[in-house]
Formats: sequence, C-alpha cells, structure tokens
Amino acid sequence: MVTKLLHTRMRVNDLEATLKFYVEALGLTVSRRITSPRGAQLAFLATPNSEEEIEICQMPTGAADPVVVQPDLVHLAFQVEDMAAFEAGLKSRGYALSDGPTRTSSGSVIAFVDAPEGYEVELIQKEA
Repeated sequence: MVTKLLHTRMRVNDLEATLKFYVEALGLTVSRRITSPRGAQLAFLATPNSEEEIEICQMPTGAADPVVVQPDLVHLAFQVEDMAAFEAGLKSRGYALSDGPTRTSSGSVIAFVDAPEGYEVELIQKEA
C-alpha cells in the first residue's frame, strides 16, 4: 500500500532555465542535484509547507526525444496568500501572468504563469 507521495517528475530540455524560473518566479528552493544512473541531470525543488518535491529531469543529449508539452496536459498548482502582491512580485522579477487573475464561483482567485518548456503553473488564492 502507498504511504506517501514523495515527488512528481517533469522532464525538460533546459534544466537551468527551468530551475531559474521556479526559484526566481515562485520562490522554490533547490534541495539537491544528482546525476541518475542513466546520466540524467536531476534537481529536486522544495516548496514551502510541503514535504513533496518536484523533480526536474534533463536527459543526456540524444538519449530521448526533446520535450514537447501539449497545451493543457498537466500543470502544477500552488497556493498564494495574496494574488495581487504575488503578481506584483512576479512583475518586479520580469515574469507575467499568462491568464487571470479570475475569481471563481467558490470565491477563490486563480491565475496562471507559464514556465519554460510550456508547462503551466496555476496560482490559487483561497477564499478568505
């Protein structure tokens, strides 16, 4: 029986650009970096108040087809305390929302920002 979610893996073409985005735009931290037995470069991102990590993987050149992310296939969702303040911080660091902010029928506010490689990141400010 499964006892806990440890991490989610996302494969990318440019590990460094992806890490820069998650660290600068979202404030995540790189908890560790390793090379897998197959030669893939792996970096694990830690999120505040979460035990689960995000594993970012870049395969060695020629070991796999380039990543092509299909629109609306997968996304990560992060809770933010204040959407307006978060958006202002994004802009000050050179990033912009790709959609929203939008108030949902539940009263939450959602918005999206695009990560490198075409992965979409959802931001959610829960109803107060």
